[in-house]
Amino acid sequence: MPHRLLTDPFVLVATATVVLSAFFLLWPAVDIATSALFYQPGVGFVAATDPALIALRRSNDVAMITIVAALLASLAVKLRRPDRPSIIAPSHGLFLMATLALGPGILVNLVLKNHWGRPRPVMVDAFGGDAPYVAVWRITDYCVTNCSFVGGEASSAIWLTGLALVVPRRWRLPTLIATAAYAVALSLNRIAFGGHFLSDVLLAWCLTLLVMLMVYRFTIERPPAWLDNGALERALTRIAYGMRAPFARPGRPPR
Repeated sequence: MPHRLLTDPFVLVATATVVLSAFFLLWPAVDIATSALFYQPGVGFVAATDPALIALRRSNDVAMITIVAALLASLAVKLRRPDRPSIIAPSHGLFLMATLALGPGILVNLVLKNHWGRPRPVMVDAFGGDAPYVAVWRITDYCVTNCSFVGGEASSAIWLTGLALVVPRRWRLPTLIATAAYAVALSLNRIAFGGHFLSDVLLAWCLTLLVMLMVYRFTIERPPAWLDNGALERALTRIAYGMRAPFARPGRPPR
């Protein structure tokens, strides 16, 4: 049992969250030093004006919208043709939509970024602002909303690695490598822009991965009977036929 706990991904990520939190509480200068690599006194965070890096940042929204659109399209096709299996397995769609809503959506953007009040690097006095540096997990009122702790785009970027959990097995490693590299690039981009500290990025990754691992366990790895893929497929089929019933001709079953 102890060995299994030590190799459990959820335990490993939870441990990393605690260790990283302690590290940045003990050595906050690491945050300042990392952001200072991208700051020019009297000029600011010059990367924030680079057209290529701006396009990289915007690509994150495009990637998420594309994935959500694909999931909704699969659902629409299933409702239109309930006699056929879903293009995207319902359990996979549930995993991706639930983790996007719970991780980047609720935990990161709604709860932490809007209530912890950590000023962004561009707001901190070390980088030309008028607010002090605030340590991780400390709640302040130096920032009112959409603040630095933790990184929203870093969270949505690492969420993309969840694709590696639902693609066919032969594509899992290439998908993980590609999405992880993309997540690193997007997250480093936010540090270069002065939008987030290194600690914001790393803790956003950890917290989002914790949500993803927990949801994966209950939707794909070991789901209850009512949440397994077969049950979800049958439920969608019943819903689709139920939606057709009011429009069926009298004496004829819905097609």
